[in-house]
This record gives sequence, C-alpha cells and structure tokens, in this order.
Amino acid sequence: MPDSLDAAFLDQCPHLKIVAAALKGFDNFDVEACKRRGIWFTNVPDLLSEPTAELALALLLGLARHVLPGDEHVRSRNFKGWRPSLYGRSLASATVGLIGCGAVGRAFERLISGFQCHVICHDLEPGSMPLERVAAQSDFLLPLLPLTPKTTHLINHSFLANMKRGAYLINVGRGSVVDEEAVADALESGQLAGYAADVFEMEDWARSDRRTTISPRLLQIRERTLFTPHLGSATGAARLAIERRAALNVIDALSGSRPADAI
Repeated sequence: MPDSLDAAFLDQCPHLKIVAAALKGFDNFDVEACKRRGIWFTNVPDLLSEPTAELALALLLGLARHVLPGDEHVRSRNFKGWRPSLYGRSLASATVGLIGCGAVGRAFERLISGFQCHVICHDLEPGSMPLERVAAQSDFLLPLLPLTPKTTHLINHSFLANMKRGAYLINVGRGSVVDEEAVADALESGQLAGYAADVFEMEDWARSDRRTTISPRLLQIRERTLFTPHLGSATGAARLAIERRAALNVIDALSGSRPADAI
C-alpha cells in the first residue's frame, strides 16, 4: 500500500481501473487525478472509528497515569516497592474536550461514558461549544479532525497558549493538525502536562513542506510524552474487515458497478 498517489504515479499505471484504499482518511491521495483518468477511488469510511477511539483512550490513560515511566522504573531494578512518585491525573472529575464530533469522536465519547468526567465538544454542528472555550476548559483535549488547509497546524503556539495550563493533548487524527515544535515548546514551559500521539507530521505526504522526521525535541521529552506508530486501526479483526471491504469495492468496479465506497 503506497503512502500516497499522485499524477506521476498514476501515469505509470495505464490499465488501472480502481484504487481501493484500505484506510479512511485519503488526504495523501490525489483523488482528482484518479477521476480525470477514469479510475475509481474508494476508501473504508466506517471501520476504523472504534479501534481508533480505543487507542485514543489507551494513550490518554497511559500518558496521564505515567504507565511508560512506571514500566521503565520497575525494569531499572531500582524499584523497592511503593513510593509516593509518578503522581498523575485521573479522568474522574476531569473535563475532556473533543475538537470534531464525527465517527471517532462519537465512539470515543461512548467509551469514556463509564468514567466520571465531563465531555465538551467543538464541531461544525449548530450549538456546539466555541473552539476557544473548549481549549480553555479542557483537562484533556483531543483533536479528531481530517487534514485540510483550515486544520493544518490548528494546534499552534497561540492555540496552546490559550489552553488550560497543565492540560494533556492526545492526537490520533492527523499529525499536521498539530505543530510539533509548538507542542515541544509548550511541554518545556509546562503549559502542557503531556502529549500523546499516534500520528505525526512526517506522515502527511500531501504537504509539500511536510517534516521528514518527528521533531527530535519531542522525542527527547520522554516522561511527558507517549507515542505509538500509527496503530489506530491495528487490530486483527479491524484490519480483516477493512481489507475485505476494500476487496468488495474492487469486485464492484471490475463487474461494472459503482463501488459502494466510491469517493
């Protein structure tokens, strides 16, 4: 599965009939170039939300409760039993802010409904809370947005400065929604208590100015960060369902029908 498709790539595929993407967010793929060449482009819009929401919750809890530093402490052989250290932040009585209340946002809200926390949300729907209020009130903030010109670096220096001091930021959507250098500054100053991410700016191939590596400063801040290598949909059952759905789109196209998930 290529990380991206552009016109130059497609020019090397004169007999291509369909690109059946086994993914949800297709911002790294030139769909218009496919359209101009009469090539179907499909994705799988509704099979990644639940596992991605699960990972978001795992990252949130792992970051706030210092799971990785705790594991490293036990393995260091300096562990002599319980000591008053590595105090973290509980979800109980916390305010959790969601930026984007789409499929992943709704799945995440269902998952945390068993915790004693308050959920607020900014979205395009009428009646949602203003973005500035969500930023200012949230103890935990999750941007769950697609990558567009408007959302690129939405979480920047000025945004972070308006967040509640000591809040946690968790990104499982798109890497470039977050300015990684701004996050590193906020962690170093104490404005952010922690940052967890499953996605990174280096992955956003559609950006001509994308980073080619994860911010080295972020990688050096070990105790207050938690990173995973884009594991949002990485469960056996989810991947099998995604691959099957992509295959069914191929069958539709080759039988002369409109694929069910055509973009």
